[in-house]
Amino acid sequence: MTMPRAGRARQETVAAAQAALAAEHAAVYGYGIVGGRVDDTRAGEAREAHDAHRARRDAMSRAVRALGAEPEAAAAAYALPFPVTEGEAAVRLAAELERRLTAVYADLVRAATGSLRAEAAAGLREAAVRAVRWSGGSVAFPGLADRV
Repeated sequence: MTMPRAGRARQETVAAAQAALAAEHAAVYGYGIVGGRVDDTRAGEAREAHDAHRARRDAMSRAVRALGAEPEAAAAAYALPFPVTEGEAAVRLAAELERRLTAVYADLVRAATGSLRAEAAAGLREAAVRAVRWSGGSVAFPGLADRV
């Protein structure tokens, strides 16, 4: 027997919200590393991003609860995509964290409706802007480039 369409849609929304929450957990962890490695000229930007991701993580946790699911907890640590031993690598890490967030928020925009969709679109936009600031470049459709 197949699951009714509404049940599948809810399940997809919960999965996408949990993925966004997991990405925010990873971003909070990652910005802890970024903040400790960037030079003074970018430290304020790293602090602002860290604070923004903590707030977005908390909002996603509330959204998952509102969907009737238990929010996944943060891991004790996260594997970094490459060694981050100096400022240049920290800047690349920040750009990568934001790029990954655009992808999960694009998935949540697709799966969600109403205010959660609006929140996901805002998360995608904010991550895309930060990705450009950290990387110095952009893509035509943030969050979708990884899907092609």
